[in-house]
Amino acid sequence: MDLPPIGLGTWELRGSQCTRIVENALDLGYKHIDTAHFYENHEAIAQALKGHDRHSLYITSKLAIDEEVDLSSIEDSVYRACEKALKELKTDYLDLYLIHFPDQNFPLETIFVAMQNLVHQGKIHKAGVSNFTIHHLEDLRKAHLIPFANQVEFHPHLNQQALLDECNKHNIRLISFRSFGKGKLLEEPLFNQIGAQYNKTGAQVILRWLFQKGIASIPKGSSTEHLKENFAIFDFSLTEEEMNKLDKLNKNRRYCLADSPEYNY
Repeated sequence: MDLPPIGLGTWELRGSQCTRIVENALDLGYKHIDTAHFYENHEAIAQALKGHDRHSLYITSKLAIDEEVDLSSIEDSVYRACEKALKELKTDYLDLYLIHFPDQNFPLETIFVAMQNLVHQGKIHKAGVSNFTIHHLEDLRKAHLIPFANQVEFHPHLNQQALLDECNKHNIRLISFRSFGKGKLLEEPLFNQIGAQYNKTGAQVILRWLFQKGIASIPKGSSTEHLKENFAIFDFSLTEEEMNKLDKLNKNRRYCLADSPEYNY
């Protein structure tokens, strides 16, 4: 199954609330559910997946290298971390498994090779990364390693065109998280002005902008209304002029992990 263009992000969703929201999303037609070891919600998501055809779903989780990787036995600890995720999610495989954060205190190339071994073992279908900059990707490429995807903060206030170009050049799929910048982007009048022409909301305009750039997204939605809204972006198109206007809103502003030293690597 190819990476769906819209998925459900589950950061900060836990317990019965998480289960209810994921169930609701699946009922509305969502296929991609994004989670991570760090989110502590694998079991809650597993409850929501019951009764659904696993092969029609796309499940992503992430490896927390600072918590789950043992430097004395990297391959074994990566394997055990994946097995733990599979057990908690009650699934035989992950569609996509990501290194959650880069950390130069760990041998990222060696860790990624261990994740590729999980592909050969059938534990995961694709190995990828998250929060990687161009420099991190270059380090992997020097070791002849190309991740399937890179999940990063990407939106009109953080229009990382150089990173997108780098990913496109090497056939790395880009996935946007924090697509609304913790809601700050929805205060930008231009989104609603453009959306009004299509009877769409500002949030839908942002997701459509990402979609037309070839970027998948995983917005979180707690209510049925927002889940429906985030999913309903395939019945209109932004013009080239509108896309250019949104491109010019870039402020190189991060709303997540803004103080991470890895961004200046």
